Amino acid sequence: MADRRLQVFHAVAKHLSFTKAGEALHMTQPAVTFQIKQLEERFNTRLFDRGGGRISLTAAGELVLDYAERILALSTELDIRVAEMTGQMSGSLLVGASTTIAEFMLPPILGEFNVRYPQVRVRLTVGNSDVISNAIAAHTLDIGLIESPVSLPSLQCEGCGDDELQVVCTPSHPLASYREVEARSLLPHDFVAREPGSSTREVTDDYLRACGVEPDQLKTIMELSSPEALKGVVATGLGFSIVSRASFDKERQLGTLVAVPLRPALTRTLSLVYPKERFRSQVVLSFVEFARNKLKELSA
Repeated sequence: MADRRLQVFHAVAKHLSFTKAGEALHMTQPAVTFQIKQLEERFNTRLFDRGGGRISLTAAGELVLDYAERILALSTELDIRVAEMTGQMSGSLLVGASTTIAEFMLPPILGEFNVRYPQVRVRLTVGNSDVISNAIAAHTLDIGLIESPVSLPSLQCEGCGDDELQVVCTPSHPLASYREVEARSLLPHDFVAREPGSSTREVTDDYLRACGVEPDQLKTIMELSSPEALKGVVATGLGFSIVSRASFDKERQLGTLVAVPLRPALTRTLSLVYPKERFRSQVVLSFVEFARNKLKELSA
């Protein structure tokens, strides 16, 4: 029920970027600019100072942001409270997930949740951890499941399990003979990497640096944004990769890929992310509890 112009303004004010607000709202930048222009005409004042490629809130913008947050929160609460008066768990649930979780962990979670609550309509958005976190902060997603912690002060981040990353390669690859492999032992071999910006790439790069190896020392022959495409390339024997243990169970069972643990082990925390706000719908609360337990099971 809230004015769309306020929703767009809120996203721009939080990101201080028309481009990032557009990404979070799934809108083009011209559409975002048009909505802000309409709101400024409505109040007959500038809400943002623009200059030097940066934007900041004016005094009027700060005031509008304060009211916009309260109006948007009340609008959401009104919709949910009316829906909950039916006594039935129903409504929409906007879930965001990073790529690995979305492809290899989330399907059974969403499937079981749908069986338990068939009246809840779940919509999934897939992106890297930063995109998902920013969308939750902008209130365009209800909850996120990601592989890296967040530092946005408006978000609650709750660890729900660990995910180990391991070296994967074909059974005939030289690394397949190792029981464990150290970072420096990877340097002579061709490497198939995840794309910059992905949690897997960031965690791997940080791990290598901690082991005294700069990421650009690896013989990176390819960067891919899809775990499935990455496994397909590795399965041809072109090189090795470092991926989540949860992402190659099928290939390991079929014998097309083998896993070699890193020494020391490389693990990351799986996290649930949602807004730090006093009111949460029963749908969101139920999904948080359900997903928390399932993630712990899957990462055990």
